[in-house]
Amino acid sequence: MGFDKITRKEDYSAWYNEIVKNADLAEHSAVKGCMVIKPYGYAIWEGMQQKLDFMFKETGHSNAYFPLLIPKSFLSKEAAHVDGFAKECAVVTHYRLKNDPNGKGVIVDPDAKLEEELIIRPTSETVIWSTYKNWIQSYRDLPILLNQWANVMRWEMRTRLFLRTSEFLWQEGHTAHATKEEALAETVQMLEVYADFAENFLGVPVIKGVKTPNERFAGAEETFCIEGLMQDGKALQMGTSHFLGQNFAKAFDVKFQSKEGKMEYVWASSWGVSTRLVGALIMAHSDDDGLVLPPNIAPIQVVMVPIYKTEEERNAILDYFKSLKKELSSLNIRVKIDDRDTHKPGFKFAEWEYKGVPLRIAVGPRDMQNQTVELARRDTKTKETFNQDGLANYIHGLLPKIQESLYLKAKTFRDERIIEVNTWDEFVHALDHTPGFISAHWDGSPETEQAIKDKTKATIRCIPLENKLEEGKCILTGNKSSQRVLFARAY
Repeated sequence: MGFDKITRKEDYSAWYNEIVKNADLAEHSAVKGCMVIKPYGYAIWEGMQQKLDFMFKETGHSNAYFPLLIPKSFLSKEAAHVDGFAKECAVVTHYRLKNDPNGKGVIVDPDAKLEEELIIRPTSETVIWSTYKNWIQSYRDLPILLNQWANVMRWEMRTRLFLRTSEFLWQEGHTAHATKEEALAETVQMLEVYADFAENFLGVPVIKGVKTPNERFAGAEETFCIEGLMQDGKALQMGTSHFLGQNFAKAFDVKFQSKEGKMEYVWASSWGVSTRLVGALIMAHSDDDGLVLPPNIAPIQVVMVPIYKTEEERNAILDYFKSLKKELSSLNIRVKIDDRDTHKPGFKFAEWEYKGVPLRIAVGPRDMQNQTVELARRDTKTKETFNQDGLANYIHGLLPKIQESLYLKAKTFRDERIIEVNTWDEFVHALDHTPGFISAHWDGSPETEQAIKDKTKATIRCIPLENKLEEGKCILTGNKSSQRVLFARAY
């Protein structure tokens, strides 16, 4: 691999960008703020889609699809919602181009102005609830449990591949319920699904919590979240689940006749995760030698590299690899044989190490004679010689151990970076010297929350669901506080 490696300690941001680029995950596009997701990066996202889609369907949800374009008037119907997204909206004003009469390409046809502007969806609550009005008349029509896989547009000024781009891919769940209790239960259930997915599939430990009113989704009554900690000590919001109350039902006049014959507004939830989870994977696990992928999400779990001098040696090794691949594939292990004759083994070793493949198998002529292989782990960078006999079963048992090892390593790092403080000086010192989650008292006022953010760029990431009541004093104002919250600087 012909490039210089930037270390995390040297420049964490540049290290991240280099991994995205050199591991062939994504690149900047011709459209400012948007990205091209390359095949290897998209394969990671596809793996996330497949797992989440299965989990959604296991919890009773179905997929649907709603329009990309939303009438501007829809966003005006829910006041908090429009306030939250107005500055990020891309607006379609015309529906036609025409040739420039001066011969300079094409221009917008001034006679093709739309009667009402259309918004490229920043999120789909409004267009979906305008549709639900047609679907819901009675309690018999509830609940509606839908998800859509889609792209959205939020006009971002400062972008970073995967973490924050103007257009990104995501899923958004939108559910409708007869009671508040059902909608709240749905909101919490999906938070648990996200936490399960993050920890057991991505190997990233998360803290489940509730957002403060300042950080709440625009139009929600409560926003639940999962927060991860990256290796630079910054937090990353990895997923959110919103209890919408009856806000959107009232905005779009979505009522149903209850069992008692009364007309009532519907209760709602919405929830989503996006391609920023690819960024979370990179920053939670990778090292100075490149990408590190947990086996559960790795597009390729095992790569095989032949080492040979003659065509006869090559053919013999590849025959063995094909037999081993068939055996591994029967165990649902994703395998690639790198049989390119345009690159030397050393280049291949470096490339697949940088791309984070969990296990590498190398076999040369002597290995064939001895019926052994060299087995290299990406997470520990250790190598061992292993007998060819029984190798498939050994790998089948080893991959879950690698998955667990990466999770525990990330969890140990995260747990060591949850710092409890009681004074403003301790708070500032912790932010600057041991960045991570800082557990501190806050007096509950939005003004104090904003003042802390202005002074330190740290925000309240969440009020943890597992919080215990504890009397204390706010680190900034000294006013009474009944519980600790988690602060951090964040992406």
